[in-house]
Parts: sequence; C-alpha cells; structure tokens
Amino acid sequence: MAIAFERLVGRNVARFISSELDLAGVKTSVNSFIGVAIVGGLALMVLAAFGTFLYLKLEPGLAMLSGIGAAAVFQVILYSVLEFRIEQRKEFVEGIMPDYMQLTSANIRSGVPLSRAMIMAVRPEFKYFGNDINIMGKQLYSGDTMHNAFMQLSNKYRSVTLKRTVRLILEADQYGGGMADLLGQISKDMRNSRMVQKEVSGQLFMYTIFIAFAALIGAPTLYGLTNQMIGVTSNIWSKISLGALQNAPSVGVSFIKLSKPLITPQNYYEFSLVAIIAITGFGAFIISAISSGNAFKGIRFLPVFIIIGLVIFFVVSAVMGSLFASFGTV
Repeated sequence: MAIAFERLVGRNVARFISSELDLAGVKTSVNSFIGVAIVGGLALMVLAAFGTFLYLKLEPGLAMLSGIGAAAVFQVILYSVLEFRIEQRKEFVEGIMPDYMQLTSANIRSGVPLSRAMIMAVRPEFKYFGNDINIMGKQLYSGDTMHNAFMQLSNKYRSVTLKRTVRLILEADQYGGGMADLLGQISKDMRNSRMVQKEVSGQLFMYTIFIAFAALIGAPTLYGLTNQMIGVTSNIWSKISLGALQNAPSVGVSFIKLSKPLITPQNYYEFSLVAIIAITGFGAFIISAISSGNAFKGIRFLPVFIIIGLVIFFVVSAVMGSLFASFGTV
C-alpha cells in the first residue's frame, strides 16, 4: 500500500511542487517526489547525526544539529536540481524559438493556416518542444479553442519570451493582422535580444574571473597555508613547558597569561574542508548569477568547483608541509 505523502504537507505546497515538476518536465508524481524528499532527508539526517557522533566524537546536541543541517542541504539540492531543469528547458526553448518562428512564418506565406504551419515547422532537433507543439495541434483538431491550447503551451515553460509571443499571436489572430510578418519580426527581435545578452555577459567576464580566482585559488591556498601554520604552532607548543612559563618572571603587562591554543590542527582541518566546500559552492552560484542572470544554473559547475578547491587545498598543504619539514621546523 502506497503512503500518501501529500497529506503530510499543505495543499498549497503540493500545488507548488506539482507546478515545479510540470515546468521541469519531470513525469514523477507529486506524492513520489514528496516521498523522496521526506524519506531521503530523514535517512540523511540519521546517518549524518550518527556518523558525526561516532566518528567525529561530537556531543549529541551538535551531532543532531549536523544531521538537521545535512537534511536541509539535501532539500536545497533537490529544489536546486528542479530549478536547474526548469531553467534548462527555458533556455532551450528560447534558443530555438527564432528558428521555429521563422519556419512557421515561411509556412504561412505559402498559404498554410496557422495551426497547420506550426505543426509543419516542427523539426527533430526541437525535441520536447516539438512534442508539445504536436500535442497543441491535436487539441486544436479535437475542437479546443486556440486561446486555451496556446495558453497551455506557454504554461509548460517558465519563459517570459514564450508567453509574450503567445499573447502577440492570439491578439493578431483575434484582431487581424499579417501573421507571417508578425512571426518574422518576432524571430528577428529574439535574435537581437540574444545578441545583446551575449554582449552583456562578455562585459561582465572580468567579474567572473575575479570571483573564480577568489573561490577556486585564493581561499583554498590561504586555508592550506594556515592549516600548516597551525600544525607548526601546535608542534612548538607541545615542546614548551607551561609550568616553567607560568613560574617565569613577568615583564611588561603582568596580566597576560600564556596558554596552549584551544584550536587543534584537526579542528582547523575539518573547518577548512567545510569552508572550502561552502565557498566554492557559493562561488559557482554567484558566477552563474552574474554571467547568465540565474543562480540555479550554477549547479552544473558545483561538483567541478568543489573538486578543484579541495585539490588546491591538499596540494598547498602538502607543498607547505614538505617545505616546513625540509627546514626542520616540523
């Protein structure tokens, strides 16, 4: 018997998830998606909590907080993947729209009606958009109104360009006008708009380079260097007798008391790994937001950025460790 996960969330949340799944082109039901989110989040929370408690020796409260954090990260990643799919479909449709409008305009000029011209303009490289056009054609042939069929088509994508195009087509069909000329002009305007977007992205390229350098090279290098410096400091403190220092006569400021640092090299090493993953991850989203205007597209760069940051951290740590060892410091 299937579990009704939809009842565990509000009706508005279920409707929102259903809309997101439709925009992303995911055929999974709302109940199955919510089940994956709940079961996966709970499983990850339990594993993270027990893992940090048993292996990292954290206190029960901190281990539970780490489990809750892991579950929250899982939900964010799940939602980010959906948003990435939605943005990917939008970019694909807006990329092929100029060619599709041009083909439809040519078919109308040859005397073909609008509905038939749109179906004839479908090409295999249009993929799922071509399937949606064929579905719209079947709706029109079965007696559905043009307004309803076109609106259903535009609601399948989170594209303002597609929605505006549909509105112009419906208004031209309602009030009359040269449909072929309209579609040709729409195609031309879309191409000009994409050229302007590319020019803007090129002008923002320097900001992208700066953020990429800071996230991928600067932060991991500094963390790797600091990690070795803390190791050296800890090694020096391990050879100092605190009792002898406390009995030594005070010079200058008498209230200063020397004590061993509370942060161990292992603590800083673990903090460095978490910090590098966070910095490189946010760097991927920031670069995507600057270059394309949508932060969720950065999820495709996320694994690469994290791997590069960690590799640089380990390389810098190894090089500095061998350098300090050659000097006889460590």
